Amino acid sequence: MQRGSDRLSRHRDDEMKHELQGLLRSGHPTRSEEWNDPEPTADDDPQVWGGPVAPGSAGASLETVRLELARLLGRSSFPATPVELVRILRRKNAPDALTEAVQALPRKERYAHVQELARALTRTEGTP
Repeated sequence: MQRGSDRLSRHRDDEMKHELQGLLRSGHPTRSEEWNDPEPTADDDPQVWGGPVAPGSAGASLETVRLELARLLGRSSFPATPVELVRILRRKNAPDALTEAVQALPRKERYAHVQELARALTRTEGTP
């Protein structure tokens, strides 16, 4: 008989495998409680679930860029210059495309809130 640091007996381990067998085979949650399952995205939700949002990419509207920036930066980051915002975005592991777009903004500008920053990003991306 093997004596190790196992917290569970072999019988309990087999019982737990049997309990998870339905979940592993089905590929979807097998819980009967509906409240415990994650909700799908709504029709009016921004397309943030499709991947990182960056100005200039497909589906990157003012709303989605603002939502992504607000999620990453928060209120305490403002007012700030693009240099300060890039530092914060890198610290929070923001997508490179978003960080590069903020870095391309004029260095002397100062943004009071996320809305101003999102407007500047979507405006500069649309111009050649």
